[in-house]
Amino acid sequence: MKLAPFAALAACSLLVTACASRPDETPVVPETNTGGATDTRTTGPVPGSIADFEQNAGDRVFFGLDRFDLDNASRETLRRQAAWLAQYPGTRILVAGNCDERGTREYNLALGARRANSVRDFLVSQGVDASRISTVSYGKERPSCTQSTESCWAQNRNSITVVTSGAVS
Repeated sequence: MKLAPFAALAACSLLVTACASRPDETPVVPETNTGGATDTRTTGPVPGSIADFEQNAGDRVFFGLDRFDLDNASRETLRRQAAWLAQYPGTRILVAGNCDERGTREYNLALGARRANSVRDFLVSQGVDASRISTVSYGKERPSCTQSTESCWAQNRNSITVVTSGAVS
């Protein structure tokens, strides 16, 4: 009876630990070195995969309030995207323009389209074939953050690049 609280605590600890693992974590692959000992190293995402694109190029850029022009940080992310796309010429992408919750639906759909087109135009200027790029505006319909705060609104003023085909599985 005296051990019951400790057993319950141990069971809860095991449950929390089991639930904490994420399936999208970088896999650990054991390697054998010349001495016969096992060496564990992370392999990272598979080159050419969607995870590789998101990790190494970045999948989104952010905009100011009522803006669709690209700042220096956005241009740098898009240069990395263009370089990644040059490595994988069979890959097609969708550029989705998004807005925060303020403003009318119509205004935000138009602003989201301008944001997506701004990204597409920059990628084309960096050598990506325009036929590989589709655009869509979601306006304020697909927020990544749902709080009504300035920091949340800033996260929702974005353009997200999604690999739609041609990525390695």
